[in-house]
Amino acid sequence: MKREFSAGGVLVRRLRGRWMMAAIRPAGKPPGVWALPKGRIDQGEPAETTALREVAEETGAYGRSLGKLGDVKYVYTWPPKPAAGERIFKVVSFFLIRYEGGRLGDLREEHRHEVAEVKWLPLEEAPQLLAYPGEKAMARKAIAFLEGSERV
Repeated sequence: MKREFSAGGVLVRRLRGRWMMAAIRPAGKPPGVWALPKGRIDQGEPAETTALREVAEETGAYGRSLGKLGDVKYVYTWPPKPAAGERIFKVVSFFLIRYEGGRLGDLREEHRHEVAEVKWLPLEEAPQLLAYPGEKAMARKAIAFLEGSERV
């Protein structure tokens, strides 16, 4: 089975005393399908560097890593049905990223085709709002980390 490695981030910031998280609606997905920014790790690139790059490319905002939250592992088929595609085992490493600057939605032209919408969502609501189980788990880990940290 083919293997694929990606990295992404939970980009967080405080707004009006509340933790917010940047979420994307991937291109081609219907309204309300929220996901975390992520992408393939380039040859020789550390996963943490990929996560920072992908967050910036897909949201328009950037930050600094506060550390790894965990890995999400799953199997998918490509191309999807009706064609009989190849099964791929994928590992996505997620990092907690503290917002430092940039503006959501300010995407470079070469990345606009990947993302339909970018939005700040309340972090405490992320486990209900994100579409994918593994990403919901990463949001819960981010909440737990931030609740346990006095200064972030």
